[in-house]
Amino acid sequence: MTSLPPRPRPRAREFGLTFGSYATGPHNAITDVPGVRVGHVTVWHGEGDEPIARTGVTAIVPDDPAALFANPMPAAPAVLNGAGELTGTIEMTEWGVLETPILLTGTSSVGRVSDGVVDELFATGVDEVVIPVVGECDDSWLDDMRRRWVTAAHAREALAAATHGPVAEGAVGAGCGMVTMGHKAGVGTSSRYLPGLGTVGVLLLCNFGALRDLRIGGVMVGEVLAADRATVPAAPTLDRGGSCIGVVLTDIPLDARQLARVARRMGLGLARTGSVAHNGSGDIFCAVSTANRLPRNVTGRATIELLTDGSIDDVFSAVVDATEEAVCNALFVADTVAGVGGNVVPGLPVDRVLELISRR
Repeated sequence: MTSLPPRPRPRAREFGLTFGSYATGPHNAITDVPGVRVGHVTVWHGEGDEPIARTGVTAIVPDDPAALFANPMPAAPAVLNGAGELTGTIEMTEWGVLETPILLTGTSSVGRVSDGVVDELFATGVDEVVIPVVGECDDSWLDDMRRRWVTAAHAREALAAATHGPVAEGAVGAGCGMVTMGHKAGVGTSSRYLPGLGTVGVLLLCNFGALRDLRIGGVMVGEVLAADRATVPAAPTLDRGGSCIGVVLTDIPLDARQLARVARRMGLGLARTGSVAHNGSGDIFCAVSTANRLPRNVTGRATIELLTDGSIDDVFSAVVDATEEAVCNALFVADTVAGVGGNVVPGLPVDRVLELISRR
């Protein structure tokens, strides 16, 4: 066991896997959408009988927090299975906007992360009520969640750390304690560039599914991997309900009604990897457009430009493809992690998976 996070492994595409026909953005990440930044704070310490922290915070920042609050972005949530939480979605549904960054963390830390967002907005001079958007997944299989290691200060650090460019994936930030399809996973991201339309970016916090259901590259690899694991004494199956929080960002001009439709398509991307949205899974999504922003509390009339519904199918396809790839990236990049109570979550056996795919 180690008191340091494992080093990231190559992403799925580096092994020759492809996901749909659309080109990715330059970083194949949500940060390919102009103006979008991502920051992580990883809270990781302890081994053996010591107190174990395997948790953290991930911040998705579409614009500087004060500017976002002053000029909200069109947004909408969607729920595939609601055994989880993405705070602020009631306001998002009612007003059709996002007015704070989106932060992700472990379930027991939602309140403290919310405090950090409010503190940050107040520090920038905001003098109105702030309703943060914070999503959670249960990381208690690896993290000593009763200790609630994450603080409001960690949330503000994640916001301050947010940058453009490549995004760290797997066991980093909010992804430290997450398990997907019986393997270590966590944060995954991907993007698609649609000529003449714009860029679609996806970021997921992956913590869902049963090992036997796992599909990669259209191949049902899970049953074989489960049989392999059955030959290892005392190896856990880790078939847990779990959750997945998914975020879509795009610079394509869409309104809240259209964005709700876009957000729902993330569920189709999860299904390609084998998700059935278990009863105990919180599969909760939101989609945000950086276009057509209006000043907060604007009055009178406004004229905006929208993509027509007749042209939205490419956006749907891009979201489904990018969601599938983001799940695979989270699985491919993350490696084995030991956590609280002696629990160990294995990294995806990449060579074995590639062998199974090649047989098809």
